[in-house]
Amino acid sequence: MINKTAVVLLSGGQDSTTCLFWALDNFKEVSALNILYGQRHKIETEAAKKIATIAEVDLQEIHADQIFKTLGNSGLIDTESNISSKHKTDPSLPASFVPGRNIMFLTIAAAWAYSKGINDIVTGVCQTDYSGYPDCRDNTIKSVQVALSLGLNKDIIIHTPLMWMTKAETVKMAATMSPGCWDALAYSHTCYEGKVPPCKKCPACQLRSKGFDEAGMIDPLIERIFMEGEYLDDWSNR
Repeated sequence: MINKTAVVLLSGGQDSTTCLFWALDNFKEVSALNILYGQRHKIETEAAKKIATIAEVDLQEIHADQIFKTLGNSGLIDTESNISSKHKTDPSLPASFVPGRNIMFLTIAAAWAYSKGINDIVTGVCQTDYSGYPDCRDNTIKSVQVALSLGLNKDIIIHTPLMWMTKAETVKMAATMSPGCWDALAYSHTCYEGKVPPCKKCPACQLRSKGFDEAGMIDPLIERIFMEGEYLDDWSNR
């Protein structure tokens, strides 16, 4: 893979940041895509810009806000919804599930990659700690890869380096990469509520915190927040 070019779906979150640096270690050239979908935690977009700068890669923003706002039906888009509750349409799924999000993201990335002559796409989806999202599962990604390859008449390869890892394992993986990865994670954003400091209550915050705890490491985001004094007096008691 080292002589090839890849495009990374970069949300600005922990997993996509780790995958960006994985791609930099495995491909000759890397570009990043940040897709806006009307999410309540839009601070992710600023995080993606900062991380792309640290990684020294080009970042392309693609706006899909209107599509997802029209479809709605997710606590990540509807700011009035309780992000920690169950999904309104399918109670077996979390409220944060955005129907079709990863499928559409991969389709957009493949179309963009096609125009650049790129075959390889990297995404941070994970089945082990997939938060109940069916579009993060390995069989979903493999099916999308087949559909895109057939539809574009081109071999599209979707890389999922975190697919079978726990959050603790992804933390340890990030720690073994270049120092740039750890530095970038200090600016990554996970909180569904879009809060800095993180709310520590939403499922995303809890999963991230659990991963660093189990890895026995301090989250560089939390370390940066405290070092820079960007914290609330009562944050440690939440």
